[in-house]
Amino acid sequence: MRKMLLAALLVALAPAASAQTSPVMGTWLSASGVAQVRIEPCPDPANGPLCGFIVGLINPKGPNGVAVAPEAATDYRNENPALRSRKVLGMPLIWGFKKTADANAFEGGQIYNGENGKTYSANITLQPDGTLRLRGYVGSPMFGETQVWTRVK
Repeated sequence: MRKMLLAALLVALAPAASAQTSPVMGTWLSASGVAQVRIEPCPDPANGPLCGFIVGLINPKGPNGVAVAPEAATDYRNENPALRSRKVLGMPLIWGFKKTADANAFEGGQIYNGENGKTYSANITLQPDGTLRLRGYVGSPMFGETQVWTRVK
């Protein structure tokens, strides 16, 4: 009887658990191929349902263009001088998104571009082919740039 009750409880809770885990969660390779970004639930729910953090760097370079170890790479291009010495590994890259009716899409978030040190508004959509489409923009999505990220296996 207990096993039956436990099984019924697990079945009842399964939809609630899967509703909190979006198909966009996981580790992605950026379009430029220089960073791996883990998308996961935000540690602080005030930042939205999902956040992305840099978890890997491929051939990072320092301000002088010389290769550096991934652990030593800093955010030297940041517009905010106070943030230029922060480590890139673990750095937040996307945050502030809102859920849409589509479980594969989020909108109204922010994406930080470490290559120019600027933050843009953004939308994210998981594509039918399994890639992740990120649209960064200023003002309106019509005035922006789209990147396609691939899932890291």
